[in-house]
This record gives sequence, structure tokens and C-alpha cells, in this order.
Amino acid sequence: MQLDLLGRTGVKVSRIALGAMSFGGDADEATAWTIWRAARDAGVNLIDTADVYNDGRSEEFIGRFMRGERDQLVIASKAYFPTGPDANARGSSRLHLMRAVERSLQRLATDRIDLYYLHRFDDVTDLDQTLRALEDLVRAGKILYPACSNFAAWQIAHALGRQAVHGWAPLVATQPMYNLVKRQAEVEILPAAHALGVAVIPYSPTGGGLLTGKYGVGRAPDKGRLLDTKMYQVRYASADYYRIAESFTELAAELGHHPVTLAVAWVASHPAVTSVLVGGRNAEQLAPSLAAAGVILDDATRARISALSPEPPPATDRNEEKSAHNYGAR
Repeated sequence: MQLDLLGRTGVKVSRIALGAMSFGGDADEATAWTIWRAARDAGVNLIDTADVYNDGRSEEFIGRFMRGERDQLVIASKAYFPTGPDANARGSSRLHLMRAVERSLQRLATDRIDLYYLHRFDDVTDLDQTLRALEDLVRAGKILYPACSNFAAWQIAHALGRQAVHGWAPLVATQPMYNLVKRQAEVEILPAAHALGVAVIPYSPTGGGLLTGKYGVGRAPDKGRLLDTKMYQVRYASADYYRIAESFTELAAELGHHPVTLAVAWVASHPAVTSVLVGGRNAEQLAPSLAAAGVILDDATRARISALSPEPPPATDRNEEKSAHNYGAR
């Protein structure tokens, strides 16, 4: 398994990361253990969870699984989304983050969380308060590196600016959605992170299952997240996505790869991407994702895959800058 630097931390993480969202939900403890062992045997050292995954059971499973190998792992968790009915059991306030970290540490049965994400930008909490809470947690040794998930590029840059002003530990990683049909991250998040030295660890490389080979025009399995979960139905509602999925499946067959393997490899091939989050309901489902660690796409193949979906417009809408009529080129 290839290892890459986590931003400017000096820490090395695996090109493929294990997302444990299924642990304690679709994957019971015995199944989760087989997933864990498959990932570890493949060389995965970055394990990602969150306090809201299956009411904390995901963290509990990881706490048990990593006994005896804690120091060989980079453990990531997150906080923001509601963990209970109380009005303050959510968000990125100091009050919630301090409680959330303590509870995650208990479930994980560890003394520190290596990579701690703000799971979403908090629109109503003063950002300095949130970042100071992270700084205090770093100084206390309860988290090692702050990070963010689902942040826009300006929010990442703004947070880094505030941290620099105060001399606080900076965000070292960001976790955006990124796959062949969801390419908005290419516009600002990926270039911003690359320029600022922030690691990028995308999630949903198969588009919630859309790019697994099971979907196409008028074709779908009997069950799946895209069919059973309203959030995914809304996220991937466009008929164009299914046309792209069908073309992608055909190209994967031509290139001799499982669609999942190729989908993950395509995400990993972007120069700003450090590691790609993958998961599954069982070890068999995880296998083609892990296989992507051995697939390195050349520029021509990446371009051929990319051509299957629309490239998002540049942030400034000056689309001529990607043509022969770019008068700003140096």
C-alpha cells in the first residue's frame, strides 16, 4: 500500500482509508471485524469514523479492534451532527465539542484522536470559538490534528487565516465529496487545499453505489442506498448521472477493471488527493475498493474517464481560460 504525507504534518497515511460508517449498522461486529482485517492486511493505516455513526457503535467497534496495534494507526473521528435530543448536543460550539471529544475517547478506548474533523461548517457559532476549542483540545493532547469535512474552499481558507493570526494549530486535512458525477470539488476545494498544504481525503468515490456497475439507464438493483435513502435519492437524482454510470461501467470493462476499482482509482489520481475513503457492508464488497491501491492511472486514461462527465466551470466563470483563447496565460 502506497503511503503519502498528510499535508505538512510529516505523518504518512495509506492511499486508501477505511471508512467505518457501516460498523454497528449494516455490518455487525463479526462482519465489521472481517472488514477491518481485510483493510489492515491490505496495508490501510488510516481509519475514519464519526460520533454519529450508528449511535457511537462504530467508534466502539474500532476501540476493540485496534487493541494491540493502536500506535500503528491514524484514527480519525468527527463531531457536529446531533448526538441526542438536547438542543446543545450538536454543532461546533465549545460546549458540544468538549463533550463530544470526551465521549469519542471513551468509545474508542484511547487517549487521543489523531485526526479530528469538524463534520460540517457551523453557520451560527463564532468560528474563533470553534477553532479555540480545537486548539485547547490539541494542547490537552486529546486530539493531535484538527481537520474539517464538508467545508467550502473559502471556509477552509478563512479558518486557516484565523488560526494563523492566533498561532493555533491549523487544519491539516479536509474531507469533501468527490466522484465522477460530483466534481464540484475540482473548482476550488482541491486547488485551494493543494496550494495551502491541506491534505484531501474524499468520501463517496463510487457516488453512493452509482458507479459500482449496478446502475445504468433504466437499470438498478433491488436495493441500495440510492433506492432506500432519501438523502442519496436527492443527491443523485439527475438522469444524466445514470447515463454517465452506464458509460463508465462499459469503459471499466474495456479497461479490465471492476467499476468500483476504477472509480476509486480515478479519485485517487487527482494530484491534490492524499487518500480516498472507502467502505462496505462486508469484506467482499470492500475488496474491489482496496484493489484500487494497485491501480495508477496515466494522464490519458484519467482524461478518458473524466470526459464521461461534464467538467465543472471555473470559479470565475471565465471558461475561455481553459481554451486556446486564454489571454491570461503566462
